[in-house]
Amino acid sequence: MPVLHEWSNDPREAIRLQQQLAAQVIDDEAFSLCQVRTVAGVDVSARRGQEQGAAAVALMSFPELALLECQTQLGPLEFPYRSGLLSWRELPLILAAVARLRTRPDVYLVDGMGRMHPRRFGLACHLGLWLDAPTVGVGKTRLLGTYEPLAVERGAQQPVRQRGEELGRVLRTRSGVKPLFVSVGHRVNLVAAAALVLACAPRYRLPEPLRVAHRAAHRAALQVETELREKSASASSGRPA
Repeated sequence: MPVLHEWSNDPREAIRLQQQLAAQVIDDEAFSLCQVRTVAGVDVSARRGQEQGAAAVALMSFPELALLECQTQLGPLEFPYRSGLLSWRELPLILAAVARLRTRPDVYLVDGMGRMHPRRFGLACHLGLWLDAPTVGVGKTRLLGTYEPLAVERGAQQPVRQRGEELGRVLRTRSGVKPLFVSVGHRVNLVAAAALVLACAPRYRLPEPLRVAHRAAHRAALQVETELREKSASASSGRPA
């Protein structure tokens, strides 16, 4: 896939690039669920205290939500954790996992923010711009902005705004359960993005592609932790790893 930019471990350079690339994000009013046949969920998992992680991409049919394939990628998380710079830490692994897919998804649901971000360039925007593909940010917690009280029923939603700008929607995917925070990543519109997230979550809080990706990434991250523990034990005992 084409290289969008070179990677840098300098947070100041990362912020400068975010500000520059945010202007290239497209809000596509023509995007519709009618054109979606496949949806991919994207997640990254890392065990606490480890600088190794696992990315997973789960591809499902839509609207049936049947699993078509799931790919994972293990590797280092080279960029230090910084609030607002998650994509610099996780995106290299995600891109490697996406490259393993046999089928190009119609749209990606990303465990992270899109435009609901201090510089309007969260992980979903970064992935969408790099792949030139439709992406939707799906956050579990509010990063910024405010919203009006939300009804308890499934499907209830409210705009999330900051200084009058609508950044995304808070969306309840299951009655009486904590909502999700949906925002445009790239080449989608907010109305369709919220509708897609709701359609992909018929039973649980998280959309099914993200649930599957989360489980796959978690299992792969446990594998990394086990391998590191075994290597450490072998080194301590003097046995070859």
